[in-house]
Amino acid sequence: MDPEAATNETAVTEFILLGLVETEKLQSLVFVLFLFAYLLTVGGNLSILAAILVEPKLHTPMYFFLGNLSFLDAGCITVTVPAMLGRLLSHKRTISYDACLSQLFFFYLLLGVDCFLLTAMAYD
Repeated sequence: MDPEAATNETAVTEFILLGLVETEKLQSLVFVLFLFAYLLTVGGNLSILAAILVEPKLHTPMYFFLGNLSFLDAGCITVTVPAMLGRLLSHKRTISYDACLSQLFFFYLLLGVDCFLLTAMAYD
């Protein structure tokens, strides 16, 4: 038996995203809803961070942790939602393998740091 005949030589270059919305009307509605939720979430996290940075009374360890948590939460949301909004707006249903891998890397990295930060906050 030829050893090369048993190997699989296919390569994944992109993924097809299915299941979020199928119709044009729902796609624009979902885009508006997710955009509003994204702006509200990022705006809230950045306002918390700004309040902690501006007010000298909030320069304590608890607010230091809350500011970092707010920054990490804004980062987690920013890694995923803008890419999804761009695909909803362009009606593109694919994502390249490299883009998916880098998005997963940064999302898991930020979530891992978030977990460590919550652990440190629990000890504080």
